[in-house]
Amino acid sequence: MSMKRTNVYADPEDLAIIKEAAARRGISEAEIIRQGIHLAAMANRVWDEPLFSRTFEGSGRTPSKEDLRNAVADSVRRESGSGTTA
Repeated sequence: MSMKRTNVYADPEDLAIIKEAAARRGISEAEIIRQGIHLAAMANRVWDEPLFSRTFEGSGRTPSKEDLRNAVADSVRRESGSGTTA
């Protein structure tokens, strides 16, 4: 991967924390800064497609634990071809 050099101003306290973390982790300060830039880039990325593109039918309420257990049990019964559970 090719890199591009850039200059930024940073708070001296932040740089001291980065220096300590780099020494503790055994990596370069530059690597920690690159990781931070990547996290900032991904946090501000605009995606072309929505995360959820499908809609689902339902009651509009959050299912209870019992509802979920019953739904899973019904699905397992259908998948296994069994009419009863053990």
